Amino acid sequence: MTATQTQLEKEAEAKGNAYAKKRGWWFCKFTSPGKKSVPDRLFIRRGRHVFIEWKREGEEPTPQQLKRHREMREHGAEVHWVDNLTDFMRILR
Repeated sequence: MTATQTQLEKEAEAKGNAYAKKRGWWFCKFTSPGKKSVPDRLFIRRGRHVFIEWKREGEEPTPQQLKRHREMREHGAEVHWVDNLTDFMRILR
């Protein structure tokens, strides 16, 4: 991934964070030591916990990320990946 691609992903993520903050979501960068390929962010509001993996527009998660998302869903987590702000906003409505 080039610096430009990374920047575009970060820009979309920053706009998404601003949108979430305005709507009362608590959020943080999500990391899990010892577990690779976890989603980028965790959003919480009114008891709803949403994990989001941000991707550059037109890009998809890696096979390992998709596997991790499936594992999390099997345990009841709400996990999504997005490559644009519109989809992100739809998820957090």
